[in-house]
Amino acid sequence: MSEQVPTELRYTAEHEWVQIEGDLLRVGITDFAQEQLGDVVYVDLPGPGTEVTQGQPFGEVESTKSVSDLFAPVTGAIEARNDALDERPELVNSDPYGEGWLVTIRVADGSAPGDLLDAAAYEALLPG
Repeated sequence: MSEQVPTELRYTAEHEWVQIEGDLLRVGITDFAQEQLGDVVYVDLPGPGTEVTQGQPFGEVESTKSVSDLFAPVTGAIEARNDALDERPELVNSDPYGEGWLVTIRVADGSAPGDLLDAAAYEALLPG
């Protein structure tokens, strides 16, 4: 399999990765997702303080091929957004697990990251 699937991260069925740091979750799209999208030309992300609901769209990634919704892996509030993507959306393609991260979400009290997959379970979802 050509896609990278770092084992220390968790994943969603919508091809997003999640790095859990206490009650903060860093979120991005997976290597598989950026390959499927093609060249990313624009990323629409909410600003800090924006409330998000698990399973609901919170932003979009636009590529030369399509526009794809981003789905919140948890209920909470946006703590930070990756402002570098305003000028360099291609970071999502070149470094999806590093400089191409999208947002950090502070988990709402009583909300837990649900339905997150480990690397093996995520890999099992991928074609091929």
